[in-house]
Amino acid sequence: MDLTLTPDQASFQDEVRTWLRAHVPTERLASPGTPEGLEQHRSWERTMFEAGLAAVHWPREHGGRGLGPIETSIFYDEYLAAGAPDRLNRLALGLAGPTLIECGDEAQRERWLSNMLSCDEIWCQGFSEPGAGSDLASLRTRGVVDGDRLRVDGQKIWTSHSQFADWIFALVRTDPEAPKHRGITFVMIDRHSPGVDVRPIRQMNHSSSFAEVYFDDVEVPLENVVGELNDGWRVAMVALTNERSSNLNTAAHFERLLGEVIDLVPPERRRDPRIAAEIGRFHEEIEAYRYLTLRTLTELSKGRRPGIQSSMGKLWWSEMQTRIHELGLEMLGDDAELLDPADAPGGFVHRYWLGRAAHIYAGSNEIQRNIIAERWLGLPKGR
Repeated sequence: MDLTLTPDQASFQDEVRTWLRAHVPTERLASPGTPEGLEQHRSWERTMFEAGLAAVHWPREHGGRGLGPIETSIFYDEYLAAGAPDRLNRLALGLAGPTLIECGDEAQRERWLSNMLSCDEIWCQGFSEPGAGSDLASLRTRGVVDGDRLRVDGQKIWTSHSQFADWIFALVRTDPEAPKHRGITFVMIDRHSPGVDVRPIRQMNHSSSFAEVYFDDVEVPLENVVGELNDGWRVAMVALTNERSSNLNTAAHFERLLGEVIDLVPPERRRDPRIAAEIGRFHEEIEAYRYLTLRTLTELSKGRRPGIQSSMGKLWWSEMQTRIHELGLEMLGDDAELLDPADAPGGFVHRYWLGRAAHIYAGSNEIQRNIIAERWLGLPKGR
């Protein structure tokens, strides 16, 4: 691909950079897990929505800018460089929304897309279950057709943002007699419905960003089914491909992360050749990752799905992120034991390290290795 920006791309880059410089909050927003932080993040998302920047990759007719993959990548590079807040509704913007655009009907798009962009409704994802994580198709949450609705019973786990979400896009088993990949339905569930019980999971780092979600005879209108009954696996694969190809995981994201870790290096270790070599290797790895993402952008810009590259990219960035955090922990020394970032710089390193969720979400790394081995290298399936 030609890495030189076209005049239109350069103009868009300048527009975004100028807007962000004028609007990014000067102080860090509070955690969205608090009422104050949730409202701060909603306010920021509404500001972006009003500027037409909430989801630049969405089609114009659905509230986006209709921009291609390269322009979208330009946007997120500038967003990260500006130090803008983490996106609150990213599960809607990156998964649920694009899946509705591709697989939903017009009434569903009219009902949900605008509120996703404005953050008036926040979404979470109900895929994983206690016995169906890496083997997602083994899920057991049931959806029984009863007239014009489904009655849903079961349990989901590791559900991010569910404590303040308004909607859950979920997979439920609607045909227990069908092969496990076929009897599944993709459905939108109102999180405030009677029978939905969200139980936060307290993690090692003292946060509760995940939760268990229980469904006890929850009534869901059939009009909330995306695609057809028992065709949910196909719809889910559309959502997961969007997740693995997320533009939030650009090289710029890891450059910013590495920069934060470099700031933790004690003055007396700044000339340590081992530390310098390790930081240098990370710069090389991030640059190599940049070229993988550029290759993916090339495929996307030609209207192709990235296929195996989405698995390669997910495996690469998640494990690189962990190793960068490991370096940060080493630089913190004894301060790494402090959970509160107000007590020790780099508290973010400790929080992410104790969670290590990146190895699991968007498809566990073990599953990504299997996909690469079987579908790309042609190796036999493991037993």
